[in-house]
Formats: sequence, C-alpha cells, structure tokens
Amino acid sequence: MFMFNVKTNEKVHWIGLTRSEMREHVAKLGQPHFRADQIYNWIYSGKIKSFQSMANIPKSFRAILDQTSGIHPLSLVKITGQNSSLTRKFLFRLSTDEMIESVLMQEGNRTTACLSSQVGCAMDCDFCATAEMGFQKNLSVGEIVDQFLFLQQKSEKIITNVVFMGMGEPFLNYTRVIKAADLLNEPDGIDLGARRITISTVGIIPRIKQFTKEGHRYKLAISLNGATQNQRLQTMPAAKKYPIHMLIDAAKNYYETAKRFPTFEYVLMNNLNDRTTDAENLIKLIGNLPCKVNLIPYNEIGGNYKRPSHGRLTHFINALKNAPFTVTVRWSNGTEIDAGCGQLAVNAGGGVQS
Repeated sequence: MFMFNVKTNEKVHWIGLTRSEMREHVAKLGQPHFRADQIYNWIYSGKIKSFQSMANIPKSFRAILDQTSGIHPLSLVKITGQNSSLTRKFLFRLSTDEMIESVLMQEGNRTTACLSSQVGCAMDCDFCATAEMGFQKNLSVGEIVDQFLFLQQKSEKIITNVVFMGMGEPFLNYTRVIKAADLLNEPDGIDLGARRITISTVGIIPRIKQFTKEGHRYKLAISLNGATQNQRLQTMPAAKKYPIHMLIDAAKNYYETAKRFPTFEYVLMNNLNDRTTDAENLIKLIGNLPCKVNLIPYNEIGGNYKRPSHGRLTHFINALKNAPFTVTVRWSNGTEIDAGCGQLAVNAGGGVQS
C-alpha cells in the first residue's frame, strides 16, 4: 500500500502535502484527481479530525484512507493556560516520540501562532531555554503545518499571524520551513497572507542570501541581541561563523533587493547590552538601513541573565528616540507559563489536559 513509508513502515500523513502531491497519491490508488482536491480542501480549510468526516468522499475510499494513511503527524499532549488566557502553550508529541511546543497569543485584534521548526536547537544561544535541549531533529513540513491547524482548532478567533520563532533555527530547516510557509499562504487552502508570516533567524547568512535571491514575500526577522561583534559572541556562538558586519550587509542586500524592511530582534539583558552606549552603538551599526528594531526585555529562565530594571530599560529606549529606524518594545505575554520569547523547552509536567 503506497501510503506507507517503506523505510519506517509508518503511515504517511496528508497534512504537509501540496495539492499536486495529493493528486499523485490518489492517482496511485486509482482515484480521479478531484478526490485529491476534496481531501486538500477538507484538511486545510475544513478543520476535520478524521477521514470519516469527509462527507463528499465515498465510504469505500474513506476506509482505504483509514487503512493506508493518517491525517495528523502530531498528537496534542496538553495545553498550558486556560481558554480565557491571552497566551496558551501547546505540547505536541511526534510519531517518533519527541516533543515540541507551540504558542498561541492574543493581543487586541491580532491572534498569533508561534511555531517550532526543530526539536531542540543547535545554535546554543546562552540565554535561551531551547538551547538546553540540544538539537534532536528537523521537523517535517507536516509537523510544522499541523501545529498551526491544531492551534486554529483551539482558538476562538481566526489566527491572523504566524511567526517561526518557536523551538529551533528555521533557516537550518530552510526547505521545509519555506514549503510550510507556502502551504500556510496557499490561497485555496489556509490562505494566510504572506506579509502575516514572519521567519526568524539568528543570522544564518547563506540562507538569508538564498531567501533574498528567491524573492519570498514572507517577513524576515534577525536576532541581533548586541550592538557589537563582541557582545553577540558573549551569548550567541553563531556570531563566530557569521560576524555582525556581514550580517548587517546581508540585511542591507535584503532591503535593496526585496524592498522590504528587515526586523532586528534585540533582547535586552541586564548589564550586558542595555547601556545607553549600547543604544548609541546600535544606531551606528544599523545606520540608515530602513528597518524595524524590536526591543524585547529578557524573559528569565533561571540562569545567569536577568531582565534590566525599569530605569535601565527607560534610559535605553530614550537613547533610541532619534534613531533613523523604527523602534518598538515587545513585552512577551505568557511568561508565567514559560511561553515567552526564549522560554520554550519541553516540559511534560502540569498544564491543562486537552
């Protein structure tokens, strides 16, 4: 039966397949291609949980689908946070038993899904909880998209934005992340606007160049977290391979080619990168590059790094008032359930059972 993965003898899952891939599969089962179109519509816009819910699919074909394939590559283990909470964290189990986390955030009219792209992370950023897991594996396209579909099922409002800022470095799983974003953006499927999808990277320069060359319309966010090379090296080992001046050059090339503003994420950590001189160095570093800088007060994970005091934050922000680029302050919601930026790490204890 073709829908089994011959290497693992596991069922292949429909979530993560494109329309053309689905047509290939149903053709091998002797079905007309419009059956694939029906399945595609059910899976990506119908919020169904089983093949038996696909009312316009013949019962006999539904039975074959049940025997030979599955829908969800993920299983939901638990949800941390109540339905009324502005932020909820979701724990998922992969078919290979590893676990990942995703976050659903509500702020005004904006509902954002924060998705993971890897199990753990190889970047070893010193201030990030995910780094403590180490790198285990890349997620499949289906495992990425399935996070969104589960979160949408549990959300009272339509998800308006997606950020690839969960567990892992998206640009080290580049091909699958782009394909997942394409599926989220597909007009006949999930239909999330390209400008509502943000892909974040610690600064994998070759992939930034590839992203630029390929002309993707998704937003690009770069984790800067320092105004000098030495500052980045203190907390981000990737800075050794991808120096800060080369990273800024790649961001400039992105703007000049794509005509879109890159976003720089700057996590503020006490006595490390939060001095007014650091703000001045940040202005010198970025210069006149049209961009947005998101300042993120550090979300503590019990390690050596602390969030700056209100006074230090205020002084830093004030030092950027005349900067030639847009500056915003992003306070992470959900820190009380370890769902804030940099806090994701698999923890199976507690939470609300789904």
